[in-house]
Parts: sequence; C-alpha cells; structure tokens
Amino acid sequence: MTNRQSGADMGSKGPGRPRDERMDGAVLSAVVELVAERGMAELTMTAVAARAQVSKPAIYRRWPTKQDLVIAAAESRVGALAVPDLGSFRDELRELLTARLRQYRAPGVDRLLAGVIGAAAEAGDARRAYGAYTSRVTGETRRILERGIARGDVRPDTDVAAAATLVAGSLLFRMLAEQDAPDTGLVDAVVDMVARAVGAQG
Repeated sequence: MTNRQSGADMGSKGPGRPRDERMDGAVLSAVVELVAERGMAELTMTAVAARAQVSKPAIYRRWPTKQDLVIAAAESRVGALAVPDLGSFRDELRELLTARLRQYRAPGVDRLLAGVIGAAAEAGDARRAYGAYTSRVTGETRRILERGIARGDVRPDTDVAAAATLVAGSLLFRMLAEQDAPDTGLVDAVVDMVARAVGAQG
C-alpha cells in the first residue's frame, strides 16, 4: 500500500467532502444578513456567495436548494434546545422560553423567521422540510411536557402536541404578527398560564 493510498483510506470516513465549519458559518450568516437587509424575495445563491466570499458550487454541494439553505440558516439561529431536568415543569418551561427569547432578539432573526413561515406556505412539495424543522424546534417543549407527565406535575391527559404549539406560538406571534418585541414579562405570563392549564392539581 502506498502512502497516498494509506492517507486516502484514513481520510475516507464517510461519503462526500468533509464539512468546512468556517464556510458553513460564513454562508449561514450571509443568509441571515441578506434576509434582514433585503427580504426573502431578494435572497439568491449569487448574493449569498458574494457576501460569504465562497463559490456557488461550494454552496450547492452543501445545500442543494434554496429551501435547504434557508432552513439551515434558521436552524443556526433558532434550533433545537436541551433543557435539563430541573425537577419542575414550570422551571423548565421558563428556561426554554428564556432561551428562545435570547434567540429571537438576535439581529435579523425576526425577518428570517417571517421569511421561513412565508416560504413554507409557498413551498409545495418542500413543505415537509419546513415541517421537519418546526418539529425539531418544538421537540424540547414536547419532551418537557412528557417529563412533567412522568414526574407527576403535568396532567396525564394533557394534549402534548397542542400544548407545544401554544408554547411555540406565543413569542413568535408577539414578534411577527403583533410587531412587538417579546420580553420577560410575556415569558412569565405564558409560563403561568400554561402551567395552570396543564399542571397537575396538588
């Protein structure tokens, strides 16, 4: 076996090219910046490549469609969370919503999420990809509710899917529909209302 063959074998741990995290970060940041500046309708692969200073083929190798790229950008700013077991559904819900609040306040995130929601409505067959992203984002809320049911501080008859939708929609609706920045007061109100609605009676 030659040295070249040995090196190739050692480097071939999976299909395709190794991911360049720096390039990923530059491209996804470019998407967020461009959407914030120009809106989703003006977002093109050409503009992203120019802003990120990478080639279009490099972008297409990583994200074959514009939908893939937009979802990846959204997930880089508002993605899955992990909340530890704090022994209380109320405390865990506040931890989750406080983390989301920090994400929503980041520059450009409001327009990016508005664009994602609008694009999902027009995506046709690609709607499943947007739905999968939403499922990942709300996954921790469902786990918190299920953990509360198992622990006994959430009612066992709770509709977990409906409650997760209520939690996820509260801050988003304030930010995108009401055009007002969500704050800790809204977080406290949502935590109190949801906890009273689904909390087990002691």
